[in-house]
Amino acid sequence: MLLPIGDDNSDRTITPYVNYILIAINIFVFIFFQAFGTDAAFTYAFSTVPAEIITGMDIVTQPHLEVDVNTGVTFSVPGLQPTPVPVYFTLITSMFMHGGWAHLGGNMLYLAIFGDNIENRLGHFRYLVFYFVCGIIASLSHVFSTVMLHQNSLVPSLGASGAISGVLGAYLLLFPGRKVHAFLLWFIISIPAVLALGVWIAFQVISGLGMLGGEESGGVAYAAHIGGFIAGFLLIKLFDPVKLKVVSEPFIRRVRR
Repeated sequence: MLLPIGDDNSDRTITPYVNYILIAINIFVFIFFQAFGTDAAFTYAFSTVPAEIITGMDIVTQPHLEVDVNTGVTFSVPGLQPTPVPVYFTLITSMFMHGGWAHLGGNMLYLAIFGDNIENRLGHFRYLVFYFVCGIIASLSHVFSTVMLHQNSLVPSLGASGAISGVLGAYLLLFPGRKVHAFLLWFIISIPAVLALGVWIAFQVISGLGMLGGEESGGVAYAAHIGGFIAGFLLIKLFDPVKLKVVSEPFIRRVRR
């Protein structure tokens, strides 16, 4: 297992306040609004439900029982709750909710490691906009795949994974050779980002292929991860001020002449 734990921040010139705030909000929502993941009413009201995004209508369902196809265990599934905001707004609210401590911890670890570098490159405001754009595209990717693969469109999705995947896509394009420190079995190694993130996206793609067979992929929205990653990889150059300066300087010189 390859688990990133840090990277090279020697060139960082600004304090990543936005990244810190995003991490703090995710933790705050999980503790105080989701009650450590036990408040099903809140979670099922503000998660993204593909059927609601497709129809634009708030859908309320009753609790019901389902059987785990792998274990045969019967468990209770809470019904969808009334959403007190326009359903399209759940594309944003769902980005700040998580299904458990492991879900939250894994996402915040990746955001802490890789997000500060992107914020340092883009600046505070550009980074915030980039983060939200990637998150929304990731959620829409999940909605699209749910419809195309004829999966249950009433299953809600939540988590910051899609937006963070966009951050990873940007990181891979901007800093492919940067050293990432990671746990490998019982050792700490330093490897290029292209390898560390390449392993991650390869796992997402391979795991996501299970959806093509109509499986639920273990409850993980791999389409959101892949969609967010592609969005970040493709859109980062539109947000990158370094590239914008390179393009604008020749124009400024021509005007001055």
